[in-house]
Amino acid sequence: MRIRLDIKNKAHLQRIKYVLGDFVMSNLAWLTYNCVRWKMGAVVGHATLSSYLTSNMVVLGQIFFPLLMMVTYIFSGYYNNVCRKSRVQELLTTAASSGINTLLIFFIALINDVVGVRGNDYEMILILWVMLFGFVYLVRAIITNIATRQIMSRKWTFPTLIIGSGSAALLFFNKLNSQRKFSGYDIRGFVNIPGENPVKGNPLPCYELDELKEVCEKEGIWELIVVPSRDDDHQNMKAINKLFSLDLPIMISPKRFNMMQSQVRISDIYGEPLVNISRSNMSDSGKNIKRAIDVVVSILALLALTPLYIIVAAIIKFTSPGPVFYLQERVGLHNKPFNIIKFRSMIQNAEAAGKPQLSSDDDPRITPFGRFMRKYRIDELPQFWNVLKGEMSIVGPRPERKYYVDQILQRVPAYALLHQVRPGITSMGMVKFGYAKNVDEMVERVSHDLMYLDNMSLLNDLRILIYTIKIVFTGRGM
Repeated sequence: MRIRLDIKNKAHLQRIKYVLGDFVMSNLAWLTYNCVRWKMGAVVGHATLSSYLTSNMVVLGQIFFPLLMMVTYIFSGYYNNVCRKSRVQELLTTAASSGINTLLIFFIALINDVVGVRGNDYEMILILWVMLFGFVYLVRAIITNIATRQIMSRKWTFPTLIIGSGSAALLFFNKLNSQRKFSGYDIRGFVNIPGENPVKGNPLPCYELDELKEVCEKEGIWELIVVPSRDDDHQNMKAINKLFSLDLPIMISPKRFNMMQSQVRISDIYGEPLVNISRSNMSDSGKNIKRAIDVVVSILALLALTPLYIIVAAIIKFTSPGPVFYLQERVGLHNKPFNIIKFRSMIQNAEAAGKPQLSSDDDPRITPFGRFMRKYRIDELPQFWNVLKGEMSIVGPRPERKYYVDQILQRVPAYALLHQVRPGITSMGMVKFGYAKNVDEMVERVSHDLMYLDNMSLLNDLRILIYTIKIVFTGRGM
């Protein structure tokens, strides 16, 4: 545990370095730009530089604009992963976020100060971008370079387990150790995948999959690398599905990636390229923006829909005995269970027999008002609370109960990949297929959700929302 805490502390310190570096350099960049503006005669009414820099508007801008820049940096996703950064991605991210900040500052503060000569205006905008980019990137590159040297000199290592104990796992282990440049992986042991034959004489301990959680806590494991020796899709994906609940990066060699049915980005590391299957292929900036939209929309929805919630709750209470809301355990992000909240649309104790049952159009358990709610998806509205809590997203694969998850995994092993993302109130599967009445239809709907995972983007989320709104207002919810 001490080792992992040490890595966590280093990662936390690294993030602080980036944040402080960005804030200080953003301040210096904006201050320097104002000095250049005055020197080039782009401002009037100030005879001296000191009088200009101490004017109320400039002082206010010196406080406001660096904070605005920090918001852009946060949404860019630059601070999401700070341990091993791609220098190329760092360059591109810094250039893009500097460009966004340049445009924001121009339209907020500088558009009324243009000198009227188009060439000079473009020159001032270009100077602003160069300063924002140059100042910020300089410190970022220094911090990243120091961290890279720490990793390559083995002063900063990441405790790792190889999931697999066969010949392929041992070969991969030897290949990592023979690399000219150290990639940071400190292999602590192997984990046996059921059905494999562990190679005798492994140089490190070999653990069972069922004891993985305890091993990860004891050894302070930071990452998992899946290297199966058998091309058994069901067994391998069954093992991978168990890994999601550990909330650790799950890597796999591209050579073994033929069992997957989803596009996932390749990690930029110093040695053997690996694919991270614990995160979707949406960019870090997209993930941050998506989560921000979820929070804002959920708050607004919960406030705006309060009168409707009260009316619906009253109707449910007076037309059917039992509670207003219905809580049901579903499997969510990283294969972790959570309680989804709905307006109750069925009779109380609809599953009194104990075995989960899917509903159909003529299901006698559905109340008359429940049928109306399902038609217009009103029963799903309380799930904005799940979204606000971070258990769900507005758009994402629909969560299922473990009872059905296990059955789907037997038929579609790639279903485990849906646990990369938060489940949603609405999804591509819901708008393209609708409610599933049996496991066969659930499997068919999964294909749409896997397609969503492959093409996950804010634009596709917007399209799904538009289709959902159309379904709600036309009453095609069932």
